[in-house]
Amino acid sequence: MSSAPQADFRCGTVAIVGRPNVGKSTLLNHILGVKLSITSRKAQTTRHRLLGIHTTNQAQYLFVDTPGFQTKHINALNRMLNKTVTQVLSEVDVVLFVIEAGYFADADQQVLDLLPTNKPVILVINKADQLKDKAELLPLIQEQGARFSFTAVIPVSAKKDLQLDTLLDAVTPLLPAQAAIYDEDELTDKNERFLAAELLREKAFRFLGDELPYGIAVEIEQFALEGKLRRIHAAFIVDKESQKPMLIGKGGAKLKQISTEARMDMEKLFGGKVWLETWVKVKGGWADDDRALKSLGF
Repeated sequence: MSSAPQADFRCGTVAIVGRPNVGKSTLLNHILGVKLSITSRKAQTTRHRLLGIHTTNQAQYLFVDTPGFQTKHINALNRMLNKTVTQVLSEVDVVLFVIEAGYFADADQQVLDLLPTNKPVILVINKADQLKDKAELLPLIQEQGARFSFTAVIPVSAKKDLQLDTLLDAVTPLLPAQAAIYDEDELTDKNERFLAAELLREKAFRFLGDELPYGIAVEIEQFALEGKLRRIHAAFIVDKESQKPMLIGKGGAKLKQISTEARMDMEKLFGGKVWLETWVKVKGGWADDDRALKSLGF
């Protein structure tokens, strides 16, 4: 168990919710001080419920980074993602509703409509540093306060680490008074196999065109620890045969670029050398096949 002082100690779960691409994963990564949740400029990158653990002398925060609530491309995968969001909201102690400074769309409203009224919800206005006139914040805060009874409203910049301590200070008293659940040096409840797959998927999002990444999954077929070396065999799963050459690239260049970048991030996160082998497989209709989704860890 954590060796953090237990007098008046608090520990609880905190959901991070919002429409796709408002910076939920970036917020989690910057609070933890390590890249745990994958990020991309493309929307709807996060697919799994991911627990990020942050422990201080006063509290242990169990952050749940949820997929962005999906309003397009409704297939079995996206129905599963939306179910994850609504389930998380019913289970946690505190909710962080993340929006983008100066922007509130129908997709934000759809998430707002899901927020529970029987537990504390903090409005997090991300990318506040991008507002040219800080005076714009006050009417924005008043406008949002009229939509929902928020426990607190906190403008932040996740990417620039601005106001994140203030956010944690607001969350702390809302958590249950209880001992830490995880050791203080633990960062997540996910294993390295899962994290390796997520890092590969992130690079696919980063280096491929707009549509293809949404038809890609990653399957870790072998993960072996040999001393300090991790030997990983991973398959990219695509929907159609025609997508294979787009992912592989001319002479295998695209797949090599994706794999090299992912391997470097794995070595940073795992603290050791990684031997990585990747290839591409076709599983037609995997995103609309419940059995295929289950085999891929959804």
